[in-house]
Amino acid sequence: MNKIKLILGFAFLLAISTQLNAQIVKTPKMDLPEMDLSSQVLGILNTTESLGLTADQKDKLTKENSSFVDQLMNISKSGKSDEDKKTAFLGLKNNRTKFLTSLLGNDLFKKYSGQILKSINPLKSKLGLAALAF
Repeated sequence: MNKIKLILGFAFLLAISTQLNAQIVKTPKMDLPEMDLSSQVLGILNTTESLGLTADQKDKLTKENSSFVDQLMNISKSGKSDEDKKTAFLGLKNNRTKFLTSLLGNDLFKKYSGQILKSINPLKSKLGLAALAF
């Protein structure tokens, strides 16, 4: 009698474990290439639909954004000390602020900057010191 209970117990455990394994969902790995950091930053900077810019303003802003991201990445990759990089990033930020204020005016500049800061926030850890430029 005990042998029958033991065999039935093992059979029951085997059946349950088989059912549990069948229910485990295995997600396929997606080997999508991750966008590089400069492309992500540039994509964020070029998102201007909510600003209502003219075609000329969009064109100037797009060119400035591309130049800004190139300079940002060049400073990040340079062999300068952290203090020199901080100074360079802050200088870059000041120049960009002047350009954006002259292009967009104060109100649009504030709106655009707020939009950029919210969007760039998840990338700050990847940007490191370069985040100072925003």
